[in-house]
Amino acid sequence: MTDLLTSIQAALDLPHTPLTFTEAGALPSTYAVTELASTSIGAAGQAVAQLVLEMTGRLPGVTVDRRLASFWFSSSIRPIGWQVPPLWDPVAGDYASADGWIRLHTNAPHHRAAAERVLGKVADRAEMAGKVAAWNAAELEQAIVDQGGCAAQMRAWQAWQQHPQGLAVNAEDLVQRQTFETTTDKPWHGSVARPLAGLKVLDLTRVLAGPVASRFLAGLGADVLRIDSPTWNEPGVVPEMTLGKRCARLDLKTSEGRLIFERLLKDTDILFHGYRADALEQLGYTVPELQHIAPGLIDVSLNAYGWSGPWRNRRGFDSLVQMSSGIAEAGMLWKHADKPLPLPLQALDHATGYLMAASAIQALSERLRSGRGGSSRLSLARTAKLLVEAGQVPEQPGLRTEELEDQGLVVEQTAWGQAHRLLPPVIISGTPLQWDLPAGELGSHRPQW
Repeated sequence: MTDLLTSIQAALDLPHTPLTFTEAGALPSTYAVTELASTSIGAAGQAVAQLVLEMTGRLPGVTVDRRLASFWFSSSIRPIGWQVPPLWDPVAGDYASADGWIRLHTNAPHHRAAAERVLGKVADRAEMAGKVAAWNAAELEQAIVDQGGCAAQMRAWQAWQQHPQGLAVNAEDLVQRQTFETTTDKPWHGSVARPLAGLKVLDLTRVLAGPVASRFLAGLGADVLRIDSPTWNEPGVVPEMTLGKRCARLDLKTSEGRLIFERLLKDTDILFHGYRADALEQLGYTVPELQHIAPGLIDVSLNAYGWSGPWRNRRGFDSLVQMSSGIAEAGMLWKHADKPLPLPLQALDHATGYLMAASAIQALSERLRSGRGGSSRLSLARTAKLLVEAGQVPEQPGLRTEELEDQGLVVEQTAWGQAHRLLPPVIISGTPLQWDLPAGELGSHRPQW
């Protein structure tokens, strides 16, 4: 655990002090997934402690429950009398090609349509399997990507190390941090109990990593407004990820949408975005332009495959990065399985999300000191490198199974029905994680502060 924690602390410029971890056991994996969960959440907690130190001169203690951290990396919501919709489209998943394995990511309708433009319309997995079997994996991956879809050939870690994109990711920092010259003198309304009270977080991210980051900030008192395009939906993750947030829709490709976005941005303290590497720039929102609109802005962004190299603009998701970077193949070899074996949950997404949260909070400490904003860039592929380089681990006993006592007492009145949440996985003394708003539907609020 120390190696992972030390690497993360170094990347975030956090003090190299030990944190308190409780609970034994681990998720079943050849990689240290439970350690990644507890250290990334611990780093976010440590960043909060440093912010409280900056505010008050007192450093709170940080304790991470390794078991709860592992559970939160899967899901935190426990519906009462209803079910969260399925996470995966029926034909998403791994398929045997003529020369290996490939994963198709078809959760969004336009991504499924892209795969079907290449392979033909299919009714079910069996039909898709028959079509994929005729293709060479590398050629199919490229054909689907060329159509604007999402696919990943299963590669070995050694092959990824020699791939142009693997080489590019290897040269990148885990967190690419920068401090800006522009300053702000906005008053600080935070308290020890709610350190981010009064801060406005504009979240343009989707699916998991970015929403994990903004959910953590909402739990510390931030006013989080999530913005989605008019057509986007992700029913399988919305009840999990909209906790503590208001959700609105905007079309940034229309002049009216841009006008509203810029009005929001003017008052924004932290911006999270997860578009492809230069998507915001193409809309005219370069880093200098963002600082011009909102001096002192903290700008945190992520992408799938890294910020340099030939794939910097490639669409990607956690499950695809696990295939590309050798993680799924290592799992297969570890279990002597006859098909790819990914991590037991989408750990790259969740870990990157907590690192994004920690980056934003570290930048807030800097802004409290100097008034200066800053930026951080992270990627799922670089988080994958962090995990793989921590090494394969001997099998550990499993985690204690979940019990009713692991849930909070509050009943959350979500848009779909009542639910409980798991207790927070990190305890920061004097600063409880608590969310003021229940999970709600995308587009259920107006785009305004």
